Formats: sequence, C-alpha cells, structure tokens
Amino acid sequence: MAEPVALAALALEAAAGWPAWLYARIGHPVGAFARLIATCERRWNRPEAPEQRRRLLGVVTVLLLLLVAIGAGLAINAVAAHSSFGWLVLVVAAFPGLAQHSLYVHVRPVAAALARGDVATARTAVGYIVGRDTAGLDAPSVGRAAIESLAESFCDGIVAPLFWLLVAGLPGLWAYKAINSADSLIGHREPRWRAFGWAAARTDDLLNLLPARLSGVLLCLAGGRGWRTLWRDAGKHASPNAGWPEAAMAGALRLRLAGPISYDGVVADKPWIGDGRGEATAHDIHRALALYVRACGLLWILAGGIAWLR
Repeated sequence: MAEPVALAALALEAAAGWPAWLYARIGHPVGAFARLIATCERRWNRPEAPEQRRRLLGVVTVLLLLLVAIGAGLAINAVAAHSSFGWLVLVVAAFPGLAQHSLYVHVRPVAAALARGDVATARTAVGYIVGRDTAGLDAPSVGRAAIESLAESFCDGIVAPLFWLLVAGLPGLWAYKAINSADSLIGHREPRWRAFGWAAARTDDLLNLLPARLSGVLLCLAGGRGWRTLWRDAGKHASPNAGWPEAAMAGALRLRLAGPISYDGVVADKPWIGDGRGEATAHDIHRALALYVRACGLLWILAGGIAWLR
C-alpha cells in the first residue's frame, strides 16, 4: 500500500504544505524529534566527559530516535490496518514528512527581495533556510545560497523521505526524518558536536546514499543537461551526498555554486561546483524553482509508476 499512499501524500503536501495555523497550534512532527535530540544533547554531551563516552552516548541517542520513530510508524500502521479508512490514515501520517510546498514557499521570498533590490530582506529570508553566516552576503552570494539550499533540500526534504516511504513504509519515512533532524542539529564537525554527533552524521550519510544520487539524476533529467558537471563535481563537496544534487543544479542552470562560505565567523574555503556564472540573480532563483518543480513532477511519475507496476 506504500505506493498509492506515497503518491497521495505527495499530492496533499504539494497542495497544502503544513499550514501555519496548524503549526501555531501543535507545531510540526519533526519538532518532537528536535526536542528529544536537544534533551539528549544537553544531558549527555557534557564537554568535560571523555570523547569516547560522548560518542557512545551519541550512538544511544540515534538508537533512541530510531526506536521512537519506527515505533510510532508501526503503531500508526496498526491503527490503519483496523480502520475502514486505513489508506487515508497513512496518507495523513506521511505527508508531513515531505516538504515540496514548504521548500518552495521558503525560497521564493529570497527571489522576490532580490528582484526589488532589497538585499537586507533577502539576507533575512535566506537565513531561514541556510546554516551559513548571512550578514555579510552580497546579492549574488544570497542567490547562490538560496539555490544551493534548494538543491540539497530537494534530496533531504523530498527525495530521501519518499524513497524510504517506498522502501520501508511509514516507519522508514519517519526513521529517516528523525536521523536527518539529528544530523542537522548535532552532526557537525565543530568540537562541541564532533564526538556526540558522529553517529547521527554517519547514519544520515548512509540513509542519503542512494537518494542523493537519485536527486542528481532527476535534476539533470528535469533540466535536460548538467550530466557532465554532475559526474565531475559531485565529489567536490565535503559531504558524500550533498554534492550530487548541488552539482546537478549547477550544471542544469549553468551556474557556479558553493565556494568559500563563512560559518560562525570562520571562512571555510570550499571548492566551486560548476563552471558557469558565479553571480546568481533573482531570475536564476526562479529558474531553479522551475527546475525543482519539474523534478518533483518526475517524482510523482515515479511514485505513480511504481504503484501501477505493483
């Protein structure tokens, strides 16, 4: 039943997203993972503790997250199995794990602000979707940041959760979302998180291994080009996975992405990905969004095709 549920969940999320009024009242399911991660990090990631102990407790945190996520998915499956509207229960439980709509509506304001020449507002808008320092970004850097985030989040927010929904049903979807949340919050290389977040980062790398490559292929297919940049530059990214959608996006749009980036005041001298223009404009963000929509459409076809074949 996962395949028709996946297609229906994609359609529901694309149409409505996660409404602001609902978020204001109950938050988002991912928020529960974030609170659990924060509690574990606060109690177990003490700087005075030996590194080996912190790494072990990071593994325990990952296992606890998986237990909660998979347990919740199995419980909902059990409820759905005994309901006359079981498929609808599964769709409602699955669609918050996808982010087609929300990603689009978070990137679009960056383009709108840049089009008005309002770089300050564009910096604020892009700050909601990237982890880098944004205060000193000029207009082209803001444009690149928005496009890079769109490419990476196409994998993290849509392709990967859909992949695990198709492979392992609702438990697979929410297990992925739990691990991806942990990677975002604690899977960093800074001294504070390096040991404690090691398990989260490595597990996230493993779960994204196939979805990231699929994301790159879908973006190239949707753009009708970008293959050369994909194969050449995907490995330039520090992440074993994020470079795939980012290189595909750079090649399809004929832009140059990545490059030196500042985090917490420290400049990371990252290599450039792509060999096109380095000055991304509001128009380029709109082009990226159009490419993103087409790639999401290919995912719909893929989910529908799998349902039909089964």
